[in-house]
Amino acid sequence: MLKLNNIEVTYLNVIRVLHGVSLDVEDGAIVALLGANGAGKSTTLKAISGLLRVEEGEVTDGSIEFNGQRIDKKSAEEIGKLGIIQALEGRRVFEHLTAEENLLVGAYYNKDRRAVKSDLEMVYNYFPRLKDLRRNTAGYLSGGEQQMLVIGRAMMARPRLMMLDEPSLGLAPKLVEEIYNIIQRFNTEQKTSVLLVEQNVRIALSIAHYGFVMENGRIVLNGTADFLRNNEDVKEFYMGLSAMGTRKSYREVKHYKRRKRWL
Repeated sequence: MLKLNNIEVTYLNVIRVLHGVSLDVEDGAIVALLGANGAGKSTTLKAISGLLRVEEGEVTDGSIEFNGQRIDKKSAEEIGKLGIIQALEGRRVFEHLTAEENLLVGAYYNKDRRAVKSDLEMVYNYFPRLKDLRRNTAGYLSGGEQQMLVIGRAMMARPRLMMLDEPSLGLAPKLVEEIYNIIQRFNTEQKTSVLLVEQNVRIALSIAHYGFVMENGRIVLNGTADFLRNNEDVKEFYMGLSAMGTRKSYREVKHYKRRKRWL
């Protein structure tokens, strides 16, 4: 469904952030993009959604394809109309609108009122709390409620690929588990592909089918969720389950011999 082919991203024509990133998302899959803060995960999502231009960044090499169509030269609006919807990091709600008005923003391109009403009920089915809060001003919702609202707004856009940036950030563990269960349900019931950016490797791999690990703007490891969960280096660097030892880069791990797919 989605294929990144050896892309490079540069900001202000000077600062190169991504160095030959290749990854793919199969139709109907949940794919986790993992790594520490600053690894290039959010930049990868913005390259896909077309939001790089807002920050004076651009894809300077490689290509991005969605269902066989090249999209890296398209605008964010054109990409959104194709069904690629990104929920940004940081719970970006329209603070002065009500919760329901925020959700309706997600349905901006849908002119069928009956369909919009049906989609609202779908979102309220996934997030019953939002139905109780639908007339409340979004800026006064709790952090967890705002995160639900952001994800619900993305659902309202009827995405073919929904991209979520750090949905667990700053939330209590019980709420994180609840939100991830809903993401998994939405993927299964609506047949929507999900590309998930996370630093919380444990929770991301609990629902993902496949994962990619980023370091310093490069993909350094990839595999099924089971493979990554059981990988000793993933355990050491991201799950805190290692024996005592110094932290090291994946590039220094001797057994790491994955053939770079872009060569």
